[in-house]
Amino acid sequence: MSQPPPDGYLGAEARIRSGPAPELVAAGYALEIADARVLHHGLTVADLAHVLELVEGGVIPDGEATRLLSALIELLDVAPEDFPYDPVYGDAYNSRERELERQLGTTAGWLHTGRTRREAVRIATRLALRRWLLDLHRATTALVGALADTAEAHAETLWADSTYLQPAQPATFGHYLGSFAEEAMRHLDRLESAHGWADRSPAGAGGVGGTRIPLDRARLADRLGFAAPGAHTRDAMWATDGLVDAVLAGVQAVTTVDRLAEDLEILASPGFGLIELDASLCRASVLMPQKRNPYALVVIRGGAGVLVGRLTGLLVVQRTPSAQTDNWLYACGEVGGALTLARNLVDLGAEVVRTLRVDAAAMARSATTNFTAATDISEEISLRSELDYRSAYRVVGRAVAGALARGASSLDPASLDDAAQAVIGRPLGLDLAHLEAASDPRRALTTRGCQGGSAPAAVRDHCRAVRWRLDAARRWRAELDRSARDAEARLVAEARRRASTPAAAPVGD
Repeated sequence: MSQPPPDGYLGAEARIRSGPAPELVAAGYALEIADARVLHHGLTVADLAHVLELVEGGVIPDGEATRLLSALIELLDVAPEDFPYDPVYGDAYNSRERELERQLGTTAGWLHTGRTRREAVRIATRLALRRWLLDLHRATTALVGALADTAEAHAETLWADSTYLQPAQPATFGHYLGSFAEEAMRHLDRLESAHGWADRSPAGAGGVGGTRIPLDRARLADRLGFAAPGAHTRDAMWATDGLVDAVLAGVQAVTTVDRLAEDLEILASPGFGLIELDASLCRASVLMPQKRNPYALVVIRGGAGVLVGRLTGLLVVQRTPSAQTDNWLYACGEVGGALTLARNLVDLGAEVVRTLRVDAAAMARSATTNFTAATDISEEISLRSELDYRSAYRVVGRAVAGALARGASSLDPASLDDAAQAVIGRPLGLDLAHLEAASDPRRALTTRGCQGGSAPAAVRDHCRAVRWRLDAARRWRAELDRSARDAEARLVAEARRRASTPAAAPVGD
């Protein structure tokens, strides 16, 4: 139902002769205005760069530029909650336009020269996206560091690694944790790649193909602290694949933490009793006083599921015609919310790892039971008896089955010879010393010294390699943090100089 448009409602003097329906405000505009708290600062930064570029090109009169820049500089100190954002005007940019028009009259109209409101929003979104990605990158480096430290502390902590939750082979708990550190390092690569997309400037793109207004896109990108302008104006304005890549990188990072949490919840259960979470990460049962629930692991697992859902939703929204608003309408809130949740979950995972308590004695016992040396014995037979591995495997498998049937917990040369007689028609003649050497899990570890292997020295070497790569990742992030801060400081300083410079003097004097 038509209703009077509010004061300054964009389009009221043309074809939009009604104010927005309350239903549109509730379902659409309110959603967009909720992004104001995230976009507020970036929109002002984008406006400052645009006005300075208009000055540089001789487009805007000096007096108008001074008034506009002065108002925008004042906005830098206004918190988003103190700005009169009103969903009745649509998105955050429209509310800003309305307020600047109220303060400056037609001077505010120069802000729209050669650009759409979407351009300013895209710039602010990418500025925010870079920050979210660097925050998650910081959390992920902390996770990797915690994994490397804890892995090195347990480089000699013997345990039985498992597959399908079944005892597999003797290894070390440090080697197990190192696998998650290696995986998490790849997430840093993904986050850095996603940041590369966010670090391309949409400024100067116009609606889709540029503008006749003389705007230098490279200079705008430099003013805004972007690495470079987007290579194609329509792509820079409307492509959304980089948003998906960013959230996917976050989901991948959390999925690694989730997989570790799934394991740790099992290992912390009384049936295993191998590890214990710090009390600060647990929660009591309201009813059962004996319980110590590993609540942090539940939070991680639930959060991982939520993030997979958000990623799926973002992907579905992308499948619209190009240059449509619907694949951007939910972008800022959904992407920001997803990456913030991912950062919190990765931070929580790092704290779980840092404070983890390990029962080394229980782990060592697990390595000497359930015939975890069966593979080593098979390999020893193959080496000593010149028997192909598959035949040796069958001999040992039969011997293990026989031992279990007798209630025995280990193998001896006689039982192996009996099994060999049945499988290959002859005894093996493996002596007790060789069998004991192959059955000793600590001696078995000495044979796992390959790069990335489970021998204690190999685990320590891997931890050192991880830390070396972490240092490079930290330097990368620190440089981008510094570059972004410096670029904004230069932009604001330039705007202040221009706003206080007499009209007859050139900018910078």
